[in-house]
Amino acid sequence: MPRFSVIVPAYKVQAYLSECLDSVLTQSYPDLELIAVNDCSPDACGAIIDEYAARDARVRPVHLRENQGLGPARNVGMEHASGDYLLFLDSDDTLTPDALRAIADRIKETDEPDLLVYDYARTYWSGEAVRNQVSLALTEQGPAPFRLADRPGLLRVLMVAWNKAYRREFVEREGFVFPPGYYEDTPWTYPVLMTAESIATLDRVCVHYRQRRQGNILSTTSRKHFDIFEQYDRVFAFVEERPELAPWRPVLFRRMIDHFSTVFTRRDRLPRGTRAEFLRRARAHYRRHHAPGAPVPLRSRLRHTLVRLGLHRTYRMLQLAMSARRRARKLAAKLARATRAAALQLHYRVQLRLPLRPDRAVFAASWGRGHSCNPGALEAAFRSHAPHIRTAWIARPEHHHTLPPGPRRLRAGTAAYWTALARSKYLVNNVNFDRRLVKRPGQVFVQTQHGTPLKHMGLDLQERPAAARNTDFAALLRGVDKWDYLLSANRHTTLTWERVYPGRYTTLEYGYPRNDVFQKATSADVSRLREELGVPEGSVALLYAPTHRDYRRTQCAALDLERVARRLGPRFVILARAHLWHAGPLAQGQGPRIIDVSDHPSVESLCLASDALITDYSSIMFDYANLDRPIVIHADDWEAYEAARGAYFDLRSFPPGAVARGEDELIDIFATDHWRGSRSSQLRAAFRERFCPYDDGRAAERVVRHVVLGETAGLPAFIPLAERHPVPSAASALTRPPLATLSQPSVPLPVTESH
Repeated sequence: MPRFSVIVPAYKVQAYLSECLDSVLTQSYPDLELIAVNDCSPDACGAIIDEYAARDARVRPVHLRENQGLGPARNVGMEHASGDYLLFLDSDDTLTPDALRAIADRIKETDEPDLLVYDYARTYWSGEAVRNQVSLALTEQGPAPFRLADRPGLLRVLMVAWNKAYRREFVEREGFVFPPGYYEDTPWTYPVLMTAESIATLDRVCVHYRQRRQGNILSTTSRKHFDIFEQYDRVFAFVEERPELAPWRPVLFRRMIDHFSTVFTRRDRLPRGTRAEFLRRARAHYRRHHAPGAPVPLRSRLRHTLVRLGLHRTYRMLQLAMSARRRARKLAAKLARATRAAALQLHYRVQLRLPLRPDRAVFAASWGRGHSCNPGALEAAFRSHAPHIRTAWIARPEHHHTLPPGPRRLRAGTAAYWTALARSKYLVNNVNFDRRLVKRPGQVFVQTQHGTPLKHMGLDLQERPAAARNTDFAALLRGVDKWDYLLSANRHTTLTWERVYPGRYTTLEYGYPRNDVFQKATSADVSRLREELGVPEGSVALLYAPTHRDYRRTQCAALDLERVARRLGPRFVILARAHLWHAGPLAQGQGPRIIDVSDHPSVESLCLASDALITDYSSIMFDYANLDRPIVIHADDWEAYEAARGAYFDLRSFPPGAVARGEDELIDIFATDHWRGSRSSQLRAAFRERFCPYDDGRAAERVVRHVVLGETAGLPAFIPLAERHPVPSAASALTRPPLATLSQPSVPLPVTESH
């Protein structure tokens, strides 16, 4: 008997069916049967199902002689099911990788509940994936399993069949079946939720819900949308048969009216000339099933009133009035923005004619983010070594909390912002300021950059259209012409910058100020940072920080961090930091062994708190090497990355540590302790010799003394690598080596040596 029966009805989805079936059959949890029901589809769905059945014994094909609809087709699938749990999957949707394993683990953790509710994400033709907006209702915190009365917020989750796993014995005992017609999920889901004695949740996206441009049933204009009235009649009939469910009537009534108003207001559902009839039917159901008691939110009260009164023409008039009001507001806002922008530019022009303030410096980093990177370290150094300079920091309001006491807080686009740009003598950034910046005689622009270049930068991107993304290279060079100083951490960086950013600036080969902290931090600082992040004492913290992929429209994690953490064992913790252009966290779920640190303001603090770095092609490896801690490179797509972005050297031939070409090889590197072995140390030593000659803890001081105080001689001498003593990692003090605890995989996994 398999653990899961995955039921997939298919009708007119030949373009999507293979992807759906593959998403099930390639799951890392193979204990399943796939019941594919061909609902007499006129296209190639039946043939595709038979082809899969011939290749994989887990596929059980079922062919219906006539089209019955989604609900009855699911019923037929249930008749053939033998698994412990039933899962439904629409044939144009897909399971996410490792979804079944996560579902199986959660079912086991929660003592085989009747029902497990998991999350989904809407996926669009553009590649964009948007997670369910009410995913907080699926939190795994608190007791589990539970009943619906303990977590009524679950009723806010989309009422569909395919975001749940059902214990088959529970479904058969209660006699649940799907009705015919549209909205067949409604009289299935509500009774299931209200009846289940034990419910659990899984806070993980397990289904990608495809948003098709055309062909989606609920987006098809048809009188079949009137089926919704019969479906809710079935729901209330079920409640009437079971007096113990009577307390749910007010909630169901409110949900019903919300649903009616949603169907009514969607322009693509009801045929022309049927809207008044639909509203009359909705009014009749309002009176038939009226059950006061559930509060109606203020934003929904107007729609509820219109359904109650059946005011079709009134609703249309209100719609037109609100539409006109929105257009008027947009026009007024547009005029206000244009007027404000013109006034600010006039203010800026006036400020440009006033004297420079030699005691002022303005800083910014990473397109308006917080106090960070090289500008952040330099701002602190300005206050320490040149206290007569008053500093200001430009950041978006949501990042103001990262600013330390001292610098004045500025927001881009304000009068104070333009005043600071016009009259401050010193301008410091790791990217460029506003393109409208006028560089005045006497102003000093320090361009810090934000890393040692592995990938192609600047003018080298002219031959890399995927990475250049319509870059205006003439505008780029106009920005370079405003620089007075450019920072560099090593000879490789100096030679690269001067070629790809040609200009009249002076290169300061002093090291990167942001790395000073690695030589100044203490073991007490490391312990404090780990405690703040929630890293358990005695564990090994791995910082995972991948870079951006120019050849992908959407960014996704190359590693399944949940699987990696599970296979490495309880002594390892992963600090997952997404690239700043990544739209969300790197892991689907988060627990004590996967800590999302994407929003942490200081990557340097994360480096100090970790015991080893896992990255791909991110420049963080050059900074991390200053700590002399293990680095593991995950180079699973080097060829594609190098082709799209370009690289200045082959990282696989000159890495800072062990190199893994796949996820299993990465796990093997930690399982065999190669991540911190002698070969890894040798590679790291050669890497540090080439890329870390100047990061000795005094880079920021050198920059301030040269740029602000005018000291070009007598600057602090560079400390040789052999004489540096960066703060040791917490794992270096462990009495026994932190070996991984690997569980046996369910299928054979290829593991190869990388060194």
